[in-house]
Amino acid sequence: MVEALKLEGQLLLLALTTLTRLPMPCAVPVSDDLSIRSVKYFPLAGVIIGALGAVVFWLAALVLPMMAAALLSLAATLLITGAYHEDGLADAADGLAAQKPRQEAFSIMRDRRIGVYGALALLVVIGLKLTLLASFSAGQGAVLLIAGHGLGRMAAVHMIATTRYARDVGAAFAAPSVTPDGYRVAMSTAFVILSVLVLAVGIWAAFAAILTCIVLAQAFGGLVRARLGGFTGDCLGATQQLGEVGVYLGAALLL
Repeated sequence: MVEALKLEGQLLLLALTTLTRLPMPCAVPVSDDLSIRSVKYFPLAGVIIGALGAVVFWLAALVLPMMAAALLSLAATLLITGAYHEDGLADAADGLAAQKPRQEAFSIMRDRRIGVYGALALLVVIGLKLTLLASFSAGQGAVLLIAGHGLGRMAAVHMIATTRYARDVGAAFAAPSVTPDGYRVAMSTAFVILSVLVLAVGIWAAFAAILTCIVLAQAFGGLVRARLGGFTGDCLGATQQLGEVGVYLGAALLL
């Protein structure tokens, strides 16, 4: 039992190592098998990221205008994650919007320079986050930050589970994957997040939040499958961003 709990703790730390720049309390073992098994904790890692951003949002809202609180919370989560998902959003937007053949789209997405489509995607998504978060009360915004980050990463896990990896992989590379048991663990975390969201903002606002999250993530997933034949790491980052902003957008419709 102790060894099993230790392993689960290591998997959570590995998920946090993958998704954030947070310092870890100990060295985290890494292997392809452990990386795949750690994917189940992506939504929980999102909850932790969102909770840190929520603390900043709530404290800042006590003394500053809501827009300033939203901006500071966004800055905090960007520092925590190293803008990992935002970078994926920008690269995916550049590759998908260019209307180039599949292999050329991959090349564009690998280019570290940001293009017009990537810049516009970031501008729209970040602008929506700031505007929507500033429209909530401090308590609502804090809970929605936690839910948005957790459910956004659940959307990425769902893409991993239901869509093939698009690029050719070699012997030295393991494509992102999730086991059936891991997917069930991630879904269990998502249900807990949704339950808390219902208590915080009401059933209809919570339903609108999850519905908009699903619609945006699934619509993007359909585009990815049609254009690339599967997902890439950049597409996972974009899915997280769209799922997150979907939570805020849906909740704002009824709050």
